[in-house]
Amino acid sequence: MYQEESDIEEIVSSLPRSASIARHGRINPFLSKPKSEQMTLKGMVKGTRNMLGRYIGKWLYDKGIPFDAANSPYFSPMVNAIQRAEPGVKPPTTYELSGPIFDEEVEEVRKWIEEYKQS
Repeated sequence: MYQEESDIEEIVSSLPRSASIARHGRINPFLSKPKSEQMTLKGMVKGTRNMLGRYIGKWLYDKGIPFDAANSPYFSPMVNAIQRAEPGVKPPTTYELSGPIFDEEVEEVRKWIEEYKQS
């Protein structure tokens, strides 16, 4: 992306320390654009959508989840719920997903089965 190391160092030094370094110690590519570039609203939306796709893709690749998972009827509602969440809302923990949240889903399916049997 940048030819000169000094350009990269200048950009990294201008970023907040906590935001510029990803978990694995690499520079976050989504935060390394020069400030002098002006974007249109359409460009910002496209860039945001691309960033969202990249993060979802990284998660899918890391966990070996088939790409077809994006065709699930639950995928878009999940993304929409994440978009509506306030900044600072933490994702559910493994315990919550495998315990209380899982139990709620099991109960919902049981109720649905019971309603189906009665109809």
